Amino acid sequence: MCQTSVVLDRNGEQEKIMENITSLELLADGVRIAALFEEPREITSVRLARIDFMSGTVILVEKKG
Repeated sequence: MCQTSVVLDRNGEQEKIMENITSLELLADGVRIAALFEEPREITSVRLARIDFMSGTVILVEKKG
């Protein structure tokens, strides 16, 4: 099983939001992420910037405005 983490990039500073995610759903104003044994979490006012499959990282950035 691959271990994927979600990080939020704020002006070059990366904050880990959740580790070992099992699903990621794009919403109108953000994303919903879930991991085993954790409640799903919605992060609003963000957009998906990129997914790095080699490092197992999903990078989110804050929406401007």
